[in-house]
Amino acid sequence: GTKVGVSIIDAHAGGIGMLGMAEDGDDVDFDRRLALIGGTSSCHMAVASEKRSIPGVWGPYFSAMVPGLWLNEGGQSATGALVDHIINHHGASAAAKEAAEAYGLDIYAFLNKTLEKLANGGSIDSLTDQLHVCPYFHGNRSPRADPSLMGMIAGLKLSATTEDLARLYLATIQAIAYGTRHIIDTMNAAGYKIDTLICCGGGVKKTVF
Repeated sequence: GTKVGVSIIDAHAGGIGMLGMAEDGDDVDFDRRLALIGGTSSCHMAVASEKRSIPGVWGPYFSAMVPGLWLNEGGQSATGALVDHIINHHGASAAAKEAAEAYGLDIYAFLNKTLEKLANGGSIDSLTDQLHVCPYFHGNRSPRADPSLMGMIAGLKLSATTEDLARLYLATIQAIAYGTRHIIDTMNAAGYKIDTLICCGGGVKKTVF
């Protein structure tokens, strides 16, 4: 007979492919695992043997992803799309892209290199100690479940250099990470014990991510 691949929702395909990954031969504890499928937006998939209703998180859906288990799905409405929006609408965007091309890098690798240079051998984290982003540029899917919320940037100056763009790029990625932490904390308060993220998508290719 002819073998036919069954269609499946994109984030569910990622969840199936990652949640069951064994590490060092240890048994998989689904309560401790979250599959993060990143792209234009991001999905946060977790499964449990018991039904858990979590405000602002989709589900629980029985056998929706893994047979016999309840699925909870959190999400962020704009992640990769937000990073690109920040880069493309910054005053230094054209100059940064031109410099990246001259070095044979994509814009993300160039901005990562710029951050390393600014940090001068130290941690890049403190480069944004006075620059903060609220990432709700397309509302908040989880855990606030409010599409009317809006994004915000605090700590802008009059300058718009390549270095300013690099810092804002970093602050945006940090904001997305805080959003994921907010989702995880909400899920853990409802019975999960998530301490392990298994991630896929373009973001995992970037050292800052």
